[in-house]
Amino acid sequence: MRCFCCHMENNTTLKTIAYARNGHTDKFGIPRQSRDESPIVTRIVFEPDYSVAEALRGIEEFSHLWLIWGFSANEGWSPTVRPPRLGGNKRMGVFATRSPFRPNPLGLSSVRLLKVVKEGGRLELLVSGADLLDGTPIYDIKPYLSFSDSHEDAKNGFAEGAKDYTLEVIGLPSPPSCLREDQHSIPREVIEDISYILSQDPRPGYQDNPDREYKLDYAGYTVTFVVRGSQVIVRDIS
Repeated sequence: MRCFCCHMENNTTLKTIAYARNGHTDKFGIPRQSRDESPIVTRIVFEPDYSVAEALRGIEEFSHLWLIWGFSANEGWSPTVRPPRLGGNKRMGVFATRSPFRPNPLGLSSVRLLKVVKEGGRLELLVSGADLLDGTPIYDIKPYLSFSDSHEDAKNGFAEGAKDYTLEVIGLPSPPSCLREDQHSIPREVIEDISYILSQDPRPGYQDNPDREYKLDYAGYTVTFVVRGSQVIVRDIS
């Protein structure tokens, strides 16, 4: 979905300054939170009106950034939602979650700045840790400040149990060759990205059938897998 502005009820207009570009072409498999350890690289590609080098002056001095963006695939809002990490059966208030089903389709992500790309008249930011669909509109970018944006005594509420939750991934081709049986090479970074996505358990929280096959589309590849216990078993990559 491509839109250049979002009109709010009070006549405020949000201008799209950039779009996110990465391998997440489907909502299934997108990380539920922005995570600093994620290997997935996202390109923040500025629109021509905002591809101004002076607007990024000083940004390379910061290690992390806040991205303010829009849920371009949002489907309306609900006062209560079912957080996946609670099994998908328990309802919580939407304002106590990070669900996309919100009154205003706005998202906030903390990402690591890897590189500023300046080539001709084109400006891009390379970031890691983003939980964004390919083509997500970016409305604003702000520096992350550790002395004000991080709170050592913060409580994580019902999300605490998901903090260290990961699964073991079995059956992916191993670097450095990353070859399938037909000998077509799969880039190392794609294998690493897919491994990370699967380790975070992309299934809906209410699905726990060990025989059910799931399909994940990422960077032009389709991964077929099952989840049994604490393991993700990859059956095919095509």
